[in-house]
Amino acid sequence: MGDLLSADLTKPRNPKFNRLVHQLGRLCAVNIEAFAGLDAHRIIKRLQIEGKVACDEIGINVPGYGMVIQFIPRSLSFESMDESEFNAAARGISRTISERYWSSMTEDQILSMAELMIDEA
Repeated sequence: MGDLLSADLTKPRNPKFNRLVHQLGRLCAVNIEAFAGLDAHRIIKRLQIEGKVACDEIGINVPGYGMVIQFIPRSLSFESMDESEFNAAARGISRTISERYWSSMTEDQILSMAELMIDEA
């Protein structure tokens, strides 16, 4: 009684799509030579950095060179972001795949293929 409380409200993600980004990683591992031998998690982290998707930026002063910006990929886990943030990250990763590695496919086509893989074992 009498305490001041605060809370952060988030819209929980749809559990069915929780694995969506890892399916994007699997899709890349199977279809894009540049990702051969990498697991889905490493692929997604690499794509986050390359596309500057869901990343924190830090400036590092490198002697003799100056300021360098490093991108640190944030967690895409179920607990760490809500539905809208997750959807934006998934779209950004799909866009990066389309623009850099799979130009014959659109961002929407790549997302659709990954969504079809969600229920696979």
